[in-house]
Amino acid sequence: MYYGMSLGRYARILLALISLSVSPAFASADRVLVDKSDRKMTLYNQGHVVAYFEVSLGGAPQGHKTQEGDQKTPEGAYVLDYKNENSSFYRSLHVSYPNAVDRAQAEKRGVSPGGMIMVHGQRNGFGWLSSIMQNFDWTDGCIAITNDEMDEFMELVEPGTPIEIRW
Repeated sequence: MYYGMSLGRYARILLALISLSVSPAFASADRVLVDKSDRKMTLYNQGHVVAYFEVSLGGAPQGHKTQEGDQKTPEGAYVLDYKNENSSFYRSLHVSYPNAVDRAQAEKRGVSPGGMIMVHGQRNGFGWLSSIMQNFDWTDGCIAITNDEMDEFMELVEPGTPIEIRW
């Protein structure tokens, strides 16, 4: 009498067990939430937290970005629409600011709404300063994380992912 399992059955059971134990950190994000007041960026997949990062923001982070040069990080619902591997900062993913409403409000006031808002790492060549820089709001309105975190972020987030930024 043979009481063993076939190799195929053993492999299926092993794969099932592995899939149950895989950390959600390996899941891709389907939503990104930035809470400016807490300086936190949380990545979600189907409502479950996949990862979170402490962030640095624009130099005057409270309130919505209304014009170029105001040092504010925009607030609202946007999309992370493309990746940029040739940035002045260590990797970046573009935020779709300004949207039509942002442009219309800026035009009404006769100013440029600004743009090129990104989630990015540290300025190229200065990643070693991230333990200091991440204690300050130092960007022109972007959302900054460490270079190691940016590698993780780029693995988890694909273009087309919605991002909500709020105070």
